[in-house]
Amino acid sequence: MPLVRSLQRLSDGVNYLATLFCIGCVLAMLGISFSGFLYTLVTGGALSWTYSLARLFLPWIGLISSTIALHAGEHVAMTMLVKCLPRPLVVVAAVATMLVVAGFAVLMMVYGWDLFIHSRQSYMVSDNIQISYKWTTFAVPLSGAIILLHLSQGFRLLEHFLDDDQVIDKVLHDADSGATAEEGR
Repeated sequence: MPLVRSLQRLSDGVNYLATLFCIGCVLAMLGISFSGFLYTLVTGGALSWTYSLARLFLPWIGLISSTIALHAGEHVAMTMLVKCLPRPLVVVAAVATMLVVAGFAVLMMVYGWDLFIHSRQSYMVSDNIQISYKWTTFAVPLSGAIILLHLSQGFRLLEHFLDDDQVIDKVLHDADSGATAEEGR
């Protein structure tokens, strides 16, 4: 299906950008913390705002990096349990897992957007630096949207969940055959 392949390419591109963003957040956090450390070494005094500012990157790093891990198939793994199941239940478990992840992503988007919209407070980093909570709370619905986009990768997200590539290929082939048959009508 051209739409699914386009979404998969978009998912790959968003994953690449998310990786760069997380690297940037970690580097910014380290840079801010290190500048506070150097300031303390040089002057003997402390900058009160450096560690407070650096902490604002943690929700972004945690939430966005979870989408990166999902894209890599690292988050949804119950390999030992799945190995005990008969093959038909493995497929059912994989579909159920994808549905649960999708439901969680939708909840993140709905409630995260509400949290973002209603964030009115500012985080006092120092007397002169105030950062709106909107900056931090926007990570929640954005992560939910990225997770939903990554679900376009299908069972590729669950490769080690389903350790039998033939099962994955069969389900994907059946899905493509059904889509092709519907397009022909």
